[in-house]
Amino acid sequence: MEVLVNNKLYAVQPETTVTALLQFIQLSSLKGVAVAVNQQVVPKTDWPGTFLRPDDQVTIIRATQGG
Repeated sequence: MEVLVNNKLYAVQPETTVTALLQFIQLSSLKGVAVAVNQQVVPKTDWPGTFLRPDDQVTIIRATQGG
C-alpha cells in the first residue's frame, strides 16, 4: 500500500504502524519527533498501536535547536 509522508510517496506493507514507518524511513533519532496522520497528532505512546491505511497522509516534524 502507499502512504504519503511529508509529500513523498512510500510503499509500505499492510498493517504498518507509525513506529514501523519511522524505522522504515530510517530516522536517525526519534527524540524531538512529532507525527500526525491525516492532520491528527498521534501521541508517541500510541505509535506502536497506530496502523496506517492506504493513502494516509503522514506529517513528521523534527524539533531543531538554534537561536
